[in-house]
Amino acid sequence: MNSQSPLTTTELIAEGVRCYLPNYQPREIILDHGKGSRLWDRDGKEYIDLGAGIAVNSLGHANPDLLAALHSQAEKLWHTTNIYYTEPAILLAQELVEATFADQVFFCNSGAEANEAAIKLARKRASTSSPPDQREIITFSGSFHGRTLATVTATAQPKYHEGFEPLPAGFRYCPFNDFEAVTSLFNDNVCAVLVEPIQGEGGVTPAAPGFLSHLRSLCDQHNALLIYDEVQCGMGRTGRLFAHQWEAEAQPDVMAIAKALGCGFPIGALLVAGEATQALPFGSHGSTFGGNPLATAVARVALKKINSPSLLANVLHQGERLKSGLQRLNERYSLFSEIRGRGLMIGAQLTDSHSGQAGVLTEACRQQGVLILQAGPDVLRFLPALNINQTDIDEGVDRIEVALKPFQ
Repeated sequence: MNSQSPLTTTELIAEGVRCYLPNYQPREIILDHGKGSRLWDRDGKEYIDLGAGIAVNSLGHANPDLLAALHSQAEKLWHTTNIYYTEPAILLAQELVEATFADQVFFCNSGAEANEAAIKLARKRASTSSPPDQREIITFSGSFHGRTLATVTATAQPKYHEGFEPLPAGFRYCPFNDFEAVTSLFNDNVCAVLVEPIQGEGGVTPAAPGFLSHLRSLCDQHNALLIYDEVQCGMGRTGRLFAHQWEAEAQPDVMAIAKALGCGFPIGALLVAGEATQALPFGSHGSTFGGNPLATAVARVALKKINSPSLLANVLHQGERLKSGLQRLNERYSLFSEIRGRGLMIGAQLTDSHSGQAGVLTEACRQQGVLILQAGPDVLRFLPALNINQTDIDEGVDRIEVALKPFQ
């Protein structure tokens, strides 16, 4: 059945402007369908997708195995309350425990919800021994942890705070990758550290070698929880299942994941190890749709496919190919001062002469048929599907060159 509206694309966009709250500013296209790392808009124009819905569509578009899992579950059960068990949720929890440091799992719907649960868990754990003014959480400049009131406060970027005051108390901000600063901030009032092993919105900035291990040591000394936000950098994005696994001695107590866990179907999860699993007892937290059978059925297939040696090897191989392509482009046009990241999580820092132009450049790329992202005004961000092939990488770089050449 063809359900396409009789309205033209221009008319539909006008309706979007009229009916949407203005907190987004969508580009003036309407994406219609996709296959692999290619997308087509409503008017038939093709795009190479090097953003994957901000690290979400990590197995590309219309993946047949994900579709089969969704269709199979949709014919059985869509939703039930968490008063009851469902098989897909139990099996996904089991598989996450077996694949990670965790002992137990809490399911929710997004990365913000997973981080919110992590904050509540840390505070609840501390409540057994500390008064409210001694339950502080350290986060880092450049971080991004979500849009709820607590997670936006945890996000140590003032631009996200403006107008939402009064903000929740109990967060302390520290420069990212500053060993001395975080050591000086630590005391027994700190109940947790919340950190991204690679900052995404903060410019695709990796933790410095040894920084996560340093945080692990400080948390151990002060009986605080080490919480990783791997919402964007996790699920195979760096060539290992989770980014922190590149620093093996820096295991977390708690970790928030989402985005690629469902490869486009909304789901988040909080992974917890050790005695911290007892911090949220019966009735202390919940989520109406958390652990939904549809989401968990899809996520089981996504986890299995992503956590495979061949897929993770592809991430490393294609990541190097994409980075090399960007470096060759930069040798010709001198747009970037640095190209950084790991695997298929790459950021290209614009030179001072192109400062503030990330939005303009991503739109120029869109007009040439390649979708890329920005991380703030000065960084172009690349987060393609983890199973992207060489042809799409190379053609994507070619289209980027056409788009950016006028800006040299």
